[in-house]
Amino acid sequence: MPGRLKLGARREEALQHAAGLVARAWHEFDHAREVEALPSPELIATLREPLPDDPGDVIEDLDLAAEVLDTSLAQARPRYLAYIGSSGLEVGALADLLAHSYDINLALDARAASYLDRQAIAWLAEFLGFPAGAGSFTSGGTISNITALAAARERALPGCRTTGMGGRRPRLYCSDEAHYSVTRAAELLGIGRENVRDIAIDELRRMDPVDLARQIDEDIAEGVTPIAVVATGGTTLTGAVDPIDAIADVCRDRGVWLHVDGAYGLPAAASASSGFRFAGLDRVDSLSVDAHKWLFVPKACSAVLVRRMSDLAATFSHDEAYIPHEDEQLNAVDITLEYSRPLRALKLWLAFRVHGAQAFRDAIDRNIGQARLMYDLASADPEFRTRAHPPQLSITPIQHVLPGCPDVDEHNAALCRAIQEDGRVYLSPAVIDGEIWLRPCFTNFRTTDDDVRETLAVAAELGRDLCPAH
Repeated sequence: MPGRLKLGARREEALQHAAGLVARAWHEFDHAREVEALPSPELIATLREPLPDDPGDVIEDLDLAAEVLDTSLAQARPRYLAYIGSSGLEVGALADLLAHSYDINLALDARAASYLDRQAIAWLAEFLGFPAGAGSFTSGGTISNITALAAARERALPGCRTTGMGGRRPRLYCSDEAHYSVTRAAELLGIGRENVRDIAIDELRRMDPVDLARQIDEDIAEGVTPIAVVATGGTTLTGAVDPIDAIADVCRDRGVWLHVDGAYGLPAAASASSGFRFAGLDRVDSLSVDAHKWLFVPKACSAVLVRRMSDLAATFSHDEAYIPHEDEQLNAVDITLEYSRPLRALKLWLAFRVHGAQAFRDAIDRNIGQARLMYDLASADPEFRTRAHPPQLSITPIQHVLPGCPDVDEHNAALCRAIQEDGRVYLSPAVIDGEIWLRPCFTNFRTTDDDVRETLAVAAELGRDLCPAH
């Protein structure tokens, strides 16, 4: 019976109850927890139960779902400083509720939603300062990078989407601290991981344009076809920003596609404090950026932007009987990798409308200031060691160095585990030049300067208790 998949008389009750759970979560995210809740043995047992055949109680099951979420690692919390997380902008959560309730599909023309999608792309391009001719929202930075590099491959080797590589020797270029998604793109696009050239980095861990030019010239002389150079707009390890303008000169002189992987750091191009680091962004062929990272909206909301729509059309357009082309107009599937696509744009579009672009610029600048505060506090504390240069963006690697500690790396690895178990702060480790560092990353609009100070205090407190036994 069709009615069995409806909530029936309990629909309004379920909606109101869910709204209460959301409100409770929002209030809890306003301030950091002193201790993170862990899943109970009873909950774990429930999550090992077999598939239910009979219906349950919607209110009880909503509460169960909320318990699962409440005892999970939530990146939106103010002291979640691990990896590069999403901070769950409230209006973005509302946008997701609306988008999923209507369940729009952007594979073809979706009327007003398609207009909104294009407007959001245009707004994002304006925010970043990039003259985009086209773009699309994707599930993440990996898909965005693959999309851009597929277009670069077709431009460098016209017709390869039909004939394959045909014995040709392609090559990608990136710094040796570029994200693995570049290598993954090479694997999936038939370029091959062995054809990804690692370019040397300078003392600031940025790609060296001189080494890039040398390696491209050597490859061309040997009959290799450069597919693209991938500059990184904020590396995952330390937040280094490759010198885009100088790299653009190298690519221009050799006719090579330039893509900027800005999944994490590219929103800082709009900031007052760090926008200068992205000089030359208006010269690149394509870029990727994850709005679910440093534009604060919930996952998933990445975007790929390209200078010319024709490059996407040459890569993805097709003519199938089940996809009409009215008046020879391109469909969304003719310029995107995915077919069924939800309205991911709504959360960013609504966030820009509700808060205005300046609020995002200010929040990014605050995070950059918090990274610098962490650097200054740690540099002034004899128990901590910092890198030789201040943070370029919002990642500040630190080490706890206690006098008499026999193994600094083992100590910091143990300290990171202790911090995660303690629960007041959540940090991740990083291996930099063979050494283990704590790696706080500030990408949350809820994080405060007091949270920065508390993070350092917790690390010092727990670190003193660990050494020398680790």
